[in-house]
Amino acid sequence: MSAALITAEGISRRFAKHPDLAARIANKLGAHHASRVVHAVDDVSLSVNEGEVVGLVGESGCGKSTIGRIIAGIDSPSDGRILYRGEDMAKAEGARARHIALKIQMIFQDPLDSLNPRYRMGEIVREAPRYHRVAPARELEAHVDSVLERVGLDPRTKDRFPHQFSGGQRQRIGIARALAVNPELIVCDESVASLDVSIQAQIINLFMRLRRELGLSYIFISHDIGVVRHISDRVVVMYLGRVVEEAPVEELFAHANHPYTQALLREVPRLDNRHISFTPLSGEIASPLAPPPGCHFHPRCPFAMDVCKRVRPALLEIAPGHKSACHLNTEPAAAAAEA
Repeated sequence: MSAALITAEGISRRFAKHPDLAARIANKLGAHHASRVVHAVDDVSLSVNEGEVVGLVGESGCGKSTIGRIIAGIDSPSDGRILYRGEDMAKAEGARARHIALKIQMIFQDPLDSLNPRYRMGEIVREAPRYHRVAPARELEAHVDSVLERVGLDPRTKDRFPHQFSGGQRQRIGIARALAVNPELIVCDESVASLDVSIQAQIINLFMRLRRELGLSYIFISHDIGVVRHISDRVVVMYLGRVVEEAPVEELFAHANHPYTQALLREVPRLDNRHISFTPLSGEIASPLAPPPGCHFHPRCPFAMDVCKRVRPALLEIAPGHKSACHLNTEPAAAAAEA
């Protein structure tokens, strides 16, 4: 692996929910309905190297999909920047901006929702390369057929509509649509979550084959850390908008450091722990409208100290390539902060 293909630096994303008409009328009558702000992502930094698969895991609502959409250029960050091979994507203009945009594609969770039901399969895959002139007009149909065959679809079915395909086939159409513009990075947002287990395995194998054949990089977003283990080189764990741990996949599974990561791994079914009685995390993930101060995980952490309630832990390297954001790693510093 060489230099970083994509780098996210200090990314934050806030969504403001302004008072509706009824609330504005109530405000004029003396009520106090203020705008509400959702802190979806809070100062997240990560990178993806060429040919690397980075798994992004965490509970629903932790901000992992928002990060994926920002990297793919679908959403804009409130703070921070995204670099493509060291170049600030927000500053790229014209043809250069379009070139970068094509190099990063996204595959969504529900293929039926993400595919236009009025378009035939061939039109769905053909639209982007035709618009962006990825292939000459006389070679466009051959290009589309080649992409379909690469993902395991029969080009003779190009005239069918999305509802005429199975769930696994629809996801292959989504993959083909992404591949049709020759990307370098694909953001997979829960791309196998809606599929049967046997179909999940087929799609994951397809992702890995495409990686070998085309040199692709992936950001693989999932709430299922067991699935992430089979496809990722490196895993980034998020909780309530923040990165709490990052490590190579085998290092993370062998030496998970953060209490939240440890809790996630305890819930992964394995043959050697089938008789263990699991103890789920107490409490629920806090609302991003009012995240807890200090460490966001402290209300649910069995090891929480007073400092955890007030001071945000830094994401520090605790071993080569292994980072964790927990005050337990800096107990002397935590004690000093208490003093």
